[in-house]
Amino acid sequence: MSTSSPITEPKPDFPQQHQDKPGLESELDPSPRWQGKRYRPAGKLAGQAALVTGGDSGIGRAVAYHFAREGADVAITCLREEMGDAKEVQQAVETLGRRCLILTGDLQEEGVAEEFIRRSVDELGHLNVLVHNAAWQNRKPISELEESELDRTMKVNVYAYLRLVKAALPHMRPGSTIIATGSVVGLGGSKELADYGATKGAIHSITKCLAEELAEKQIRVNCVAPGPVWTPLNAADQGTTPEKIAQFGKDTHWSQMGRPAQPEELAPAYVYLASNADSSYVTGVVLPVTGGPI
Repeated sequence: MSTSSPITEPKPDFPQQHQDKPGLESELDPSPRWQGKRYRPAGKLAGQAALVTGGDSGIGRAVAYHFAREGADVAITCLREEMGDAKEVQQAVETLGRRCLILTGDLQEEGVAEEFIRRSVDELGHLNVLVHNAAWQNRKPISELEESELDRTMKVNVYAYLRLVKAALPHMRPGSTIIATGSVVGLGGSKELADYGATKGAIHSITKCLAEELAEKQIRVNCVAPGPVWTPLNAADQGTTPEKIAQFGKDTHWSQMGRPAQPEELAPAYVYLASNADSSYVTGVVLPVTGGPI
């Protein structure tokens, strides 16, 4: 396929659907596009090793696969219920001749982030790129937000980011990179996502703080802030109805494209930020990929 081929990405109306948590890519209709057929790799991550949390589906899946296309071995994390999706990623990566390590565990639990780092380094031999992408989201009015929900959202989205970086730093050499997944919700807000939006705003701020702190170690820290993306995260949001999923991304005050992004449209931004060939002078940036102006 030519890189200049017209873009004909899926648009709403999608089939009405809803999933139980955590949500599976294999059950999403239409299937998200994640392999980037228009993308042209150039060996930008040759010989490197990357850890991608939430790499079984959605943005994380596309990122892990694109990193492998650029020459990196990858470790991906998932929950045990997501193992089927993760094995599909593993098979695709290994078809490219790269290694793909699957790590299972719940990032809200203390010690799991540290174990993910330890096993990645032990089994891949080193760690050059850390991507914290896994997230927890449920739409709820603030009046219905329970302490347990707030606690989980904070731990998966924010605590895990800090824990992962703290554990990874002793293994990361100059030229290594750290990338977080933020959100347009952390930039502009969204109804009934106060806790999720708070975590994404925190991720943006943490990214800037870490970029300043780690500059002397020559480790760059950046963040991608997606708009609406067609992933299981949204179909498994317990505060969203099947009717709303069918209209997902059609009419938002961020995107002017009338559709959600496909995961493969986000992955090149992560490659850019991971590659010292492309972004060696970029750190502390929150890069919006939202389908429109913020």
